[in-house]
Amino acid sequence: MNSRIVEEAQARLKQSVMTYQQQPVGTVAAKEEGPQEEQLNYGHCFVRDFVPSGLAFLMQGEREIVRNFLEFTLALQSDRAGLKRGQGLFGEVRQTWEGKELLIDGIRLGEGLMPASFEVTSNQEIEPDFGQRAIGRVTPVDSGLWWIILLRAYEKACKIANRPEECIAHRIEFQRGIQLILDICLSKRFDMTPTMLVPEAAFMIDRRMGVYGHPLEIQALFHHALRSARYELLTNESYIEKREVDSRLYLLTQYIRERYWLDPKRVRAIYRYQTEEFGETALNKFNIYENSVPEWVLPWVDRKGGYLVGNLGVGWIDFRFFSQGNLLSIISGLATPDQSQSIMHLIDLQWSKLMGHMPMKLCYPALEERDWESITGCDPKNVPWSYHNGGSWPVMLWSLTAAALKTKKIDIAERAIQLAENYLLDDEWPEYYDGKDGDVIGREARLYQTWTIAGYLVAKYLIQDRDHLSLISFDGEPGVSE
Repeated sequence: MNSRIVEEAQARLKQSVMTYQQQPVGTVAAKEEGPQEEQLNYGHCFVRDFVPSGLAFLMQGEREIVRNFLEFTLALQSDRAGLKRGQGLFGEVRQTWEGKELLIDGIRLGEGLMPASFEVTSNQEIEPDFGQRAIGRVTPVDSGLWWIILLRAYEKACKIANRPEECIAHRIEFQRGIQLILDICLSKRFDMTPTMLVPEAAFMIDRRMGVYGHPLEIQALFHHALRSARYELLTNESYIEKREVDSRLYLLTQYIRERYWLDPKRVRAIYRYQTEEFGETALNKFNIYENSVPEWVLPWVDRKGGYLVGNLGVGWIDFRFFSQGNLLSIISGLATPDQSQSIMHLIDLQWSKLMGHMPMKLCYPALEERDWESITGCDPKNVPWSYHNGGSWPVMLWSLTAAALKTKKIDIAERAIQLAENYLLDDEWPEYYDGKDGDVIGREARLYQTWTIAGYLVAKYLIQDRDHLSLISFDGEPGVSE
């Protein structure tokens, strides 16, 4: 390990810890040095942001903060039944939070919703954000999914450490929490696909970027959460039966593997599609026109490469490469082993475009000119090759490394980590980088961004001890065939 950078990252991660009643319950999004500028919500602990922090703590053998975080956020879950039973921190926070009406513009929150983030004020008051502070008042879809994924990682860490008495998933309040999240995800709907329908800005891409509908990242998180939940649900305590979870999991997996996959063979097939087909025998089920294929797509993949497209809908394929969705699909087994190898081959093939000077691009290519104007609404933060629109996010080092280990492409992870180590310490751990090559610190990027620090640490810990991959992967466990 590069000891100097690792020691700095470990120290910074500890400095970011947020406490409630003298107990560690999370990490703030960013903790910049010097005179504090307007922090907006960077003093909050975000559920999605804490996942790499939580994994880093688990890999260090520090389980208390992860357990406290899971209890704390569970107590904030929107639950009109008002479950009062509970142990430890859950009971304390639940008592503080009990009876508060959660409304956004007069609309009551759906039962089971997890907050996007929370803040503990200087006088120990709890301020959760369910989307009421977000741009566009969008409630988070991904928080509950990430929460289930981290819960399973914590349970596995306890079992690996031979500390079963520290396990919490089978407690009544956790069983109810899992079931409430699944109830939202598995509820009856107008949709006729097994994928999850979400609004714009409902996950990591929290601004207008044309990711409404059935974005890949949400489907990958949904798949991972379903696989995690089926191991933690107690059959005799659950009103959601495991066969319901297994059925949706199977349909979702087959659908994504077939419908979202794009390689040269599939591109050639799209060029030969018949349009305006009707009935169950139609091959072009979404009525995709061959003229809708962007010019960059065919030279983007060679005969060994392929990837899962960003989104799919009526008359529409979002051909952009979204890194996080593809990497999570490899980790959870949503992508087949052959597809996983093709995705990693593509990353290696397009190294200069996806990695540049700082791993790695959130999406490729960026929206430019008229597309940028119409799809982002002229968003000045999402100008081409910045922030979510083609910006580079070092937090993805952890998911890239996990995917590389699973596909036995360890050299890709090692090269990416070495690339990041050239700049992260001197650049003071920025949130994201700008430019086609990712060589400029983002114009609005916060420094000492906690998930940048934690993502680097998780990547290093995974390389150091590859058994850590079992916390977030499912190799050798029953479920959908990989």
